[in-house]
Amino acid sequence: MGDPDNNPDDKDDGTFREAMRDVEPIEDGRALPYRKKRRPEPLNLPVGDERADDFADLAIETGEFLEFRRPGIQNRVFRDLQRGVIEAQGTLDLHGLRVREAKPALARFLNYSLASGRRCVRIIHGKGIGSGGQQPVLKQKTNQWLRQKDEVLAFVTAPRWDGGSGAVYVLLSGKYRRHD
Repeated sequence: MGDPDNNPDDKDDGTFREAMRDVEPIEDGRALPYRKKRRPEPLNLPVGDERADDFADLAIETGEFLEFRRPGIQNRVFRDLQRGVIEAQGTLDLHGLRVREAKPALARFLNYSLASGRRCVRIIHGKGIGSGGQQPVLKQKTNQWLRQKDEVLAFVTAPRWDGGSGAVYVLLSGKYRRHD
């Protein structure tokens, strides 16, 4: 067996006591109470309220890469969104749709995603190859419409391995609650 005078637990105990030598107990023996963070009030929007008519047609310059974030979004969260670290919990494919079809489809998808508690979704708008050599129409419209929806906190062009310049990752607000 081992030497009883050479017990490693005694060494650890002595090291711990030495480290705690200058520590003073908390007055009256109680720690500060835990305070729960207040959550923002949820937005109570009725399910099925597509609000597609809320999307106005704005003239916003659309480059190859889309990028938007509301004030207050942390840099780390935005970088994670850009790199695809935040997993998309749903996907909407607008390929081949006309603008008049894509607008309500996007509104329905966003409202459903918000009601389902999704925090990040992917929207495939395409690269506009079928737009006859013009600007990619659905990409431009998606850029405009997402900026107008208050529940959209940020969006960025998806990483190359997940759609690249033909898709966006959208970070959604957690303030939405389903109204039954």
